[in-house]
Amino acid sequence: MSRILVMIPSGEVYDHDNVRWYNYRDVQRNLDHYHNIGDAFVFDSSLKLLNYSKLGVLEIRKYDPRQVDRLRDEYDYVVLRGSNYIHSQMNWEQAEAVLKHLGLPVLAFGIGAQAPVDGKIALSDSTRNVLRIIADSTQSVGVRGAYTAQVLADIGINNTRIIGCPTAFRNNDPDLTITLPDLGSVKKVGLTVRREVSPAYAQDIRQYLTFHRSLIKSCATRFDTILIAQGELEEKKLVFGNDRQKEEAIAALKANDWVRQWYLDDEIEKLYRSRLFYSDVVADYDAVVSRCDLVLGYRLHGNLMALANGVPAIYFTYDSRTREFADTFRIPSFDVFSEKLFRLSDFWRQDTFDAFNRAYAGTYDAMRDFLEENGIENAMRDRSLPIAEKARGVA
Repeated sequence: MSRILVMIPSGEVYDHDNVRWYNYRDVQRNLDHYHNIGDAFVFDSSLKLLNYSKLGVLEIRKYDPRQVDRLRDEYDYVVLRGSNYIHSQMNWEQAEAVLKHLGLPVLAFGIGAQAPVDGKIALSDSTRNVLRIIADSTQSVGVRGAYTAQVLADIGINNTRIIGCPTAFRNNDPDLTITLPDLGSVKKVGLTVRREVSPAYAQDIRQYLTFHRSLIKSCATRFDTILIAQGELEEKKLVFGNDRQKEEAIAALKANDWVRQWYLDDEIEKLYRSRLFYSDVVADYDAVVSRCDLVLGYRLHGNLMALANGVPAIYFTYDSRTREFADTFRIPSFDVFSEKLFRLSDFWRQDTFDAFNRAYAGTYDAMRDFLEENGIENAMRDRSLPIAEKARGVA
């Protein structure tokens, strides 16, 4: 069985293929540290698709030739977990030197590009060099969508395969489908919140935040709503902090001009104090979304985790990343910068989700083919097996 190194991991691994944040029990230690737990979703999901006997970490912050020589002897390939690496600010540290010396295949596992609002994406020489090393090391490069594939083609990398994101396939279910219940039966809704947003990628911060605020209020009025956060410090303090820290979090939110003007009114503050969810354990998000009848909102991986668990999800797109995810998987989505009025009933149609069901099946096959063409031992089930055989564990 394979021995794999992980490049840029996001959390500690326990019970073979489960991920949680480092020292997750030490809440106070992590309370002032920003980390997007969505990155851990991808790490966790990636491990669940692979068969391996040994797992290690490839350090790229420093280049130690002797250490690299040892790793080459002890491991078979490197996994670069899917994330938003292809943008103008990406810092690869010593990855170029490490990967050149290491010489092992580097599996790019659903990597993505981020487009700025204005102008064409500008990549550093370091980013171009690292991406070319990765592309030359394997049969194909796994990217999350067509936009990323085009960005790589523009720098001469043409061996890409669109595989979406491992989070969609974390339950290894090739036959997953979303079947909508009657809208009147929807009671519990998860809303994935993203208060922090960059003007470099979202074209109108005022519209983004005011729409976000209205969506939260309307959902909370109509449904039993849980607000699912993924790492912003103030939201995390409102979940895990003591009384003093919670008040400090509210004060910090009110001190932010954008938040004070366009987002945090009395009703949102009340909901933030009573309805927020956050955890440093990926499995906790599985449990939360599985209890929902619907998940909607702004978080790429939070919404994708709901779909992976058979729960309908709707994306609110605001930048190239969210649009690329929605396009790859044909997930029902609403552009927050459009002039249209969002009505849930407009999206609550089985034919809309059937488009996702078809895209999921095709992308599942693409993911499995991607792993197999790169010689990667994997746990992905073949759709051709009868359901009864899958239940008995035949692979």
